[in-house]
Amino acid sequence: MLRLVFLLALAADVHAANAAVDIDTAATVYQDAAIRQQVRASLGAMPEQIRRLFEGDSAAKLNAEQLNAVTSAAKRGFRVDVFEAPALSVFANNLDPATVKKTEAFLASDIGKRMVQADVAIASMDQADLDKVMNGEIDAPTTPQREVILDKLERASRSTESAVQIFLSMGTAVAVGTAVGTGGDPAPVAERSHKAGEESRAALEQNMRLPLRRYLAYGYRDLSDTDLKHVLAFLDSTAGKHYVSAYVASMNAGFDAMGRRCGEQLGESLRELAQAQLATTQRADSTPPEIALPEPKQH
Repeated sequence: MLRLVFLLALAADVHAANAAVDIDTAATVYQDAAIRQQVRASLGAMPEQIRRLFEGDSAAKLNAEQLNAVTSAAKRGFRVDVFEAPALSVFANNLDPATVKKTEAFLASDIGKRMVQADVAIASMDQADLDKVMNGEIDAPTTPQREVILDKLERASRSTESAVQIFLSMGTAVAVGTAVGTGGDPAPVAERSHKAGEESRAALEQNMRLPLRRYLAYGYRDLSDTDLKHVLAFLDSTAGKHYVSAYVASMNAGFDAMGRRCGEQLGESLRELAQAQLATTQRADSTPPEIALPEPKQH
């Protein structure tokens, strides 16, 4: 009996340690990590990126008016207010009190504050300059030792895996949302999109790892090797790993919600355009042929 009581008490302690936190607690971590600023800064380029996806889709074959609808839908869908509710909910569900306590302590430290400042600064860069950073046209001074640290940092933060997951999830969300918006069946669309995403996941991760490492190298260019080691020590800790998992899940939920909203808006717009085109065609078909007037008789 004592053994049973001990095991039950131990299980209760473990459950309490892993219990989710409330939204307000999650919002505090969210604010201290400046997640809102980083997400908001990234959204300005989303309409153009989504438009490029549709322009590059040979199967879609959208005309200029439809592509303009894509841009408009992306502007309405990719907004921070659409992102935050699901993102915060998932963030709270994946955090626990112990993780929050240690994460807050890190974020309140000097290195934590400077890391967040660096994160916000690079997220706020002009998209053209950011593309140059990720392509290697703009770089930061480095050493072999620093490259090793950055490689470990990129993997500990799961930046590549997170970026690929967000990209794939967002693509599926847009496709499903578009199906819903046009009155189609979203189930087969979701299945096809998921299958295509899984088939391309490994190649996407391979292609994105180096650009994202360049992103980190440039973003943290003012942090010393010692600073980076402190950041890495937190990310490699139990609390750091839990925080990263919660962060990744939160980002995925938020971008999934924005992708669905964008798809639904786009679906409605495409349906309206199709109905307008059909009405125009029907009016043209129903117009009676012109009757030629008889030519005047010649006297």
